[in-house]
Amino acid sequence: MADPILIKICGIKTPALLEATIEAGADMVGFMHFARSPRHVDIETLQTLISEARGRIETCVVLVNPDNSCVMEVAALSPDWIQLHGPETPHRVEAIRDEAGIAVMKVVSIGSAEDVASVASFADVADRIMLDTKAPKGAERPGGHGTTFDWTLLKGLDPEQQFILAGGLKPETVADAIRAVRPMASMSPQASRLPPASRTPSSSAPLLKTRARWSEYLSVGFPSPLEGEGGSRVARDG
Repeated sequence: MADPILIKICGIKTPALLEATIEAGADMVGFMHFARSPRHVDIETLQTLISEARGRIETCVVLVNPDNSCVMEVAALSPDWIQLHGPETPHRVEAIRDEAGIAVMKVVSIGSAEDVASVASFADVADRIMLDTKAPKGAERPGGHGTTFDWTLLKGLDPEQQFILAGGLKPETVADAIRAVRPMASMSPQASRLPPASRTPSSSAPLLKTRARWSEYLSVGFPSPLEGEGGSRVARDG
């Protein structure tokens, strides 16, 4: 049986939602620190949530084109990961990783073959790569729009490149994603895209069903239409 895929749930804002996510079996939780996001959490709330999660689940703080003071303010909270979801260049990603002393996950927004080709430039400067749907032109935020990208574009990706798949994933669509691209992990927004006012601890329950579907499809070994002779892209770090 292949190693299980990692599950990352992003957009957690409260201790109650954090507890529900941990109980549901996620591997990593993401906190948005970006004022234009409807799931933004301030630095004081970040400190509380990271402290409560420490030792129980990996934590990731999502930043968008942060300045040095923002990076260091977040680094002082000692999350496991900093996720960069803006127009950061490879040089900037490397500088942030060195400055913060924390593992960095770089999001590459995918909308074309050229975007896929750009992934290689981040391979040596980021500890993990996430592939998300490119935001519509004029959008106020770079992600979280609940749409998928054309997964067949990933035929142009180096088959040895591990990545986390994001962009409009829901419990009912994860199986299709697994069969199509075989990522090392998947990132789902908290509460499976429920409106902000509807997010409650119970709304994380679909994660359990999602985990079961991933395990089922991986254990029976569906071939991926994007796989070449190099084999599956499913793997855990290390």
